[in-house]
Amino acid sequence: MIRKCALRIPVSGLILFLLLFSISFAEELSQPVYEVVEELNVKVAMRDGIRLSTNLYRPDHPGKFPALLMRTPYGNGGSGHSGGHFYAKRGYAVVIQDTRGRFESEGVFDAFQAEALDGYDTQQWVGNQPWCNGKIGTFGGSYVGFTQWMPAPLQSPCLVAMFPVVTFADFHDMVYHGGAARIRLFSSWSYEMTVPYIFGPKRLRDVQDDVFRSLPLMEQDKLIGWKVPFLRDWLAHPEHDLYWDRTSIRDGYSRIKASVYNVGGWFDICLAGTLNNFTGMTSADIDPAIRRKQKLLIGPWVHSISKDGKVGELDFGKDAVVNMQELQLQWFDSRLKGQDTGIMDQAPVNIFVMGENLWRSENEWPLARTQYVNYYFHSGGHANTLNSDGILDTILPDDESPDRFLYDPGNPVPSPPNGPTDQSSIEEREDVLVYSTPRLPKAVEVTGPVEVIVYASSSAPNTDFTAKLVDVHPDGRAMRLCDGIIRASFRNGNTNTSNIEPDKIYEYRIDLWATSNVFKEGHRIRVEISSSNFPRFDRNLNTGGNFATDTTWAKAEQIIYHSREYPSCIVMPVIE
Repeated sequence: MIRKCALRIPVSGLILFLLLFSISFAEELSQPVYEVVEELNVKVAMRDGIRLSTNLYRPDHPGKFPALLMRTPYGNGGSGHSGGHFYAKRGYAVVIQDTRGRFESEGVFDAFQAEALDGYDTQQWVGNQPWCNGKIGTFGGSYVGFTQWMPAPLQSPCLVAMFPVVTFADFHDMVYHGGAARIRLFSSWSYEMTVPYIFGPKRLRDVQDDVFRSLPLMEQDKLIGWKVPFLRDWLAHPEHDLYWDRTSIRDGYSRIKASVYNVGGWFDICLAGTLNNFTGMTSADIDPAIRRKQKLLIGPWVHSISKDGKVGELDFGKDAVVNMQELQLQWFDSRLKGQDTGIMDQAPVNIFVMGENLWRSENEWPLARTQYVNYYFHSGGHANTLNSDGILDTILPDDESPDRFLYDPGNPVPSPPNGPTDQSSIEEREDVLVYSTPRLPKAVEVTGPVEVIVYASSSAPNTDFTAKLVDVHPDGRAMRLCDGIIRASFRNGNTNTSNIEPDKIYEYRIDLWATSNVFKEGHRIRVEISSSNFPRFDRNLNTGGNFATDTTWAKAEQIIYHSREYPSCIVMPVIE
C-alpha cells in the first residue's frame, strides 16, 4: 500500500491541523526495500588521535547513499538498532557514534566540551566513505541535538540537513537562567552521567534532596560519594566568560548552510534554546536562500514528545501527538534525496495553541502581528497568597502601597514538576505574591515571548526575583504556563555582574521564555512573584558572596513596587 501521509495522526475535524499534517506527496516517502548490513564498534580517529566507537547500519546493496549521523553520550546501541534499521531499510547509511569518553569511545568525558571539533571530524570521515554520496543529515534530541549544532558553523561541505529536537546551542544559557543555576536539571544529570558501577539510580534518588540543599554548592558531589569535575567547572563560571566558548556557537548561525528542522515543546527545559536557534537562522543577516530552508515546530510537550496528548495535569488531545520518526523521514527524503514530500511547501512555523488545542501555521517567530500589552500589578499592599488583594489589569497604577514578603533561603518556594501543574498549594504561601485578572469576559490569546518587569528593593546585597504566568481555570486550578528568574547581580546581563545596594529600588526584567495559550472566557490570567523556585534554580543565600562557596544564608525583606513611577507588570504577546 502506498502511504500518502508522513504522520500517523488520528483524523481531526480541525481544518488547520489537516492542512499542517495530512499532505499528499508528489512522491511517496522512501520505502523499506533494503536488507541491512551492520558494522559495529568501528573506531573513527579524531584529529588528536582519540578514536570514537561508531556503529554503521547500511543498505546491503552496492552504491552510495546519503548518510544520517547521530553522536550521543547515551550509548550507540548494538545489533538490530531500531532507528538504524528503520532508515537503512529506506536507503540511508546510518552512523551512530559514542561521544568522547563514553562507553566504547576513547578519551575523557568532559561534558559538552569536545563536540564541535569531534563532530566536524566525524562528518568529514563519513562524507569520504565509499558508501556515502557526500550528503549528511544529523538527528537526535537534547545533548544529541547539541552535538548537531556545535560543528555546524565549521562548514563541513557534507552537512546538508539537521533535525535537532528539544535542544540548544549555548550551554551557558542552559546551565544558568537569569544568573541562577538550574541545579535540579544539571546536578542530577551530572551525577547520573558519572555514577560508578557500584552505585545505581536508587542511591541517587535517596540522596538527591539532601544534595540539592547541601552547602557549599561547589562541594555537593561529596555527599554522593564521587567528584564531578565538569559540574564544579560550571559552578565556577556563572558569567558567560571565555570558559563557555567551546560550548556556544554565539554568532556562528551566519556560517551555517544547512536546512534545519527545529522541534521543541512549550514546557521543555530547552525551549529557549530551540527558539533562539530558529531565530538565529532566520535573522536579517542570514542569506535569504538559507532562511527559506528553516522550520520550527513547537508542541505542548515537556522534554519528551507526548504519546497520548497528556502532559502534566492537562490532556491536550490526540492531535498533540506527532510521529517524529516519520516526520524526520519526510524531512530527510526532501533535503537529502530531493523527493517532493511536500514538507517545503508547509509554512516555516507550526505551533500548537494550547487552550484551543489546535495546530496553526505561521510565517515567522515571534509573530509579526503580535501586540505587546502591559498587564500591571495592583494591590493595597497585601498581595500575599491567592486570597490576597492582588489585581492584574492593563490600567497604569496610581500611587499604591507596595507589597512585601520575607524570603528565607532555609524555606524556599518548592518547584513544581515539569509541565502544566496546579500551583494552588504554592499560592497559599506568604512569600508568594499573587496578581490576578477578574474572570475574562472573552478569550485572550497569548503567543510569543513573555517578560515580567519588576521594580523592587531588597534588604540583601544580592537576591533573586522569580515570576510565573498562570492560567486559572473556572474550577480554581492554577496551571503554570511558563516561569523565570533573575539574580539581582545579573540585572544588567551575564557579564560584568555586580551586587546591589540594599533598600535601593532597581528594575528587574525576568525572562519567562515563551508560550502559546488561549486564556478562555471565564478563566483568569495570573502572575506569581517570589524569590525562589527550588530546586529548579539554586537558592540565593542573600549574602552577596560567592553563590557556589557560601555556607551561610540570611533572610531578606523584599518589596515589590507598583506605581506610576514604578509600574511593575507582565508584558504579554497578545494575538488579536
